[in-house]
Amino acid sequence: MAIPLSLGLPAPRNSRGLLEALFPPVVPASALIGAEAAGRVVVRLDIDPEKLRADTGASYEAVRFDLDVTTDQIDDAIALRLPAPLAVYVDGGEEELTPAEAALRLCEGGRIPGLAAGRTPTEVADFLAVLAHESVGFVARAADAGEVIALLCGTVAALRGDDVRAAIVDPKPEKLAALIPEATSAMREVLLTIEVADPPAVETALRAAGLQ
Repeated sequence: MAIPLSLGLPAPRNSRGLLEALFPPVVPASALIGAEAAGRVVVRLDIDPEKLRADTGASYEAVRFDLDVTTDQIDDAIALRLPAPLAVYVDGGEEELTPAEAALRLCEGGRIPGLAAGRTPTEVADFLAVLAHESVGFVARAADAGEVIALLCGTVAALRGDDVRAAIVDPKPEKLAALIPEATSAMREVLLTIEVADPPAVETALRAAGLQ
């Protein structure tokens, strides 16, 4: 069922802005060991999480853990027990899975699917078709502001039941800027965060496009 994203209802107090916490700091787990206080961060698991857990001097608050795996490691990722939600990016491996197929397996296992940068519009549209009907949401990586806008537009289209591929191929930032707070919040409940190489530069480009 499509979700209406244009109803003019009063904004809830906990409604989320379009860019609010969209680009959180992402820190490799190996960089946290023996480091000074890192605050609230997304932790990319580039080492065994047991090593991080064993370092009593590490000072940080994990908003989420991110993990890159191959298709044959999906079950192991689902089985991990961590003190914060886990997002999983799947690429390569003996079993060939599309991003949508990998996302479905991760959703069934209660994990957050990750969408890598540079996927084709069809791959992204199929991926979003899965996530629009799941409760876990998803995270993504993007190469630039243009890809961020395409992801935002595609997510809105998926929730509304519109042509997702068309929204990705020809994104309209003005439609994002016109979303009422409830619609923005609903979209951000699905698209949790996006990882980019230079968050300040991307945020500047998005604000220049009229997005707040």
